[in-house]
Amino acid sequence: MTNSFESKLRPGGYGQVYKGNLSNNSPVAVAVKVLNASKGNGEEFINEVISISRKSHVNIVNLLGFCLEGQKKALVYDYMPNGSLEKFIHNRNLETNPPLSWERLHRIAEGIAKGLEYLHRGCNTRILHFDIKPSNILLDKNFCPKTEVNICTTTSSCD
Repeated sequence: MTNSFESKLRPGGYGQVYKGNLSNNSPVAVAVKVLNASKGNGEEFINEVISISRKSHVNIVNLLGFCLEGQKKALVYDYMPNGSLEKFIHNRNLETNPPLSWERLHRIAEGIAKGLEYLHRGCNTRILHFDIKPSNILLDKNFCPKTEVNICTTTSSCD
């Protein structure tokens, strides 16, 4: 899927993220996060994957699948071609990352708020996100913000 981890997108706090394709002939790009080693038999990982995979909102990154092979764990997400909000906020290269307009920044802020509101109040199993920061806000091709929900930074609860 990642062509031997050829195209690194970004480092993550919980693992490296690579660009991939659903199949060799598929134009559908994905982001594959290979998680750092963790303890346990994978049961907690599977429970979190199930919880996150049931979430569906326009402002939440869509989890497409996962891989659990021994201690190796990976998550497959929709690919976000504009990367993270961080590169636009801490913009060091104006040619590749032109500044965002105030109108676009306002729409991004509203989208982030809607995604968090959904996680905290709108879904049947609430997720508290403990790692909101610009690098965890991803932008699709239309600059629609999508909050990345990391398995290692959530606590699911009913109340």
